[in-house]
Amino acid sequence: MTDDQLLWTLARVTALSAYGSLVVAVLTGIALRTGVLDWLGSNRILRSLHEYTTLLWVPFAVLHVSALVLDSTARVGWLDLFVPFRSPYGTIAIGLGTLSLDLLLAVTLTSFFKRRMRADVWRWLHRLAYVAFVCAFAHAVLGGSDFSDPIVSAITWGAAAGLAILAMTRVFAGRLPA
Repeated sequence: MTDDQLLWTLARVTALSAYGSLVVAVLTGIALRTGVLDWLGSNRILRSLHEYTTLLWVPFAVLHVSALVLDSTARVGWLDLFVPFRSPYGTIAIGLGTLSLDLLLAVTLTSFFKRRMRADVWRWLHRLAYVAFVCAFAHAVLGGSDFSDPIVSAITWGAAAGLAILAMTRVFAGRLPA
């Protein structure tokens, strides 16, 4: 296995891991507000899982983008990781990944300052996680090389569909009383 093959494999594995942790983070975040997963356990358990997975995506994403930058065939530069739609290669796919990364960093970092922010401002910033997930999903569909695998495709599309249903539940059912 060459270095580029190793880096490409690392990029794929960490991308799927980051996506998985992001799915669980958004799922538990929605569940905390809708009560649809109350049968699984207490809010304390869901909140702990939500807080854990909202940080778990970070090392996977760092490894994912680092492997792509180091992989000579990927043609992704360090600036492409922070400035969306700049890359000449896979402009839309990489741009959506960059936008997702930027939004997720904003959501994650502002979560540490929740108590120092106005509740309505924090809530609107936190809702950017929905947009970030859509961008990450589109990034995966447009740029991911693993969608030819039916298992990866089924899991990715299934998770996105499940989250879409839960998001619609959240929109139409609103916030349930504590």
